[in-house]
Amino acid sequence: MKVEGAATKEELQKRLKRIEGQVRGVQKMLAEDRDCHEIVQQLSAIRSAVQGASVMFMRQYASDCLMSADRTDRAAREVMIDDLLQLLGKAP
Repeated sequence: MKVEGAATKEELQKRLKRIEGQVRGVQKMLAEDRDCHEIVQQLSAIRSAVQGASVMFMRQYASDCLMSADRTDRAAREVMIDDLLQLLGKAP
């Protein structure tokens, strides 16, 4: 599946860049021997941000692939649903 919607793709890229910045921030905090509590807070924020990006992507996947599937081809829909469930099992 490809991300078809330009707005969704742009928003996902923005979120991922923000997450990348957060990860760099934690690396810097570790190098500076910052307080463990502060680092845990930032790691929690990163986890939440990744979860939000994952949900956004899964929503787009469901919209683009599952909703557009041929309603008469039950086997194809079942394969797509299985794929989605496998992806959800791997999501953070």
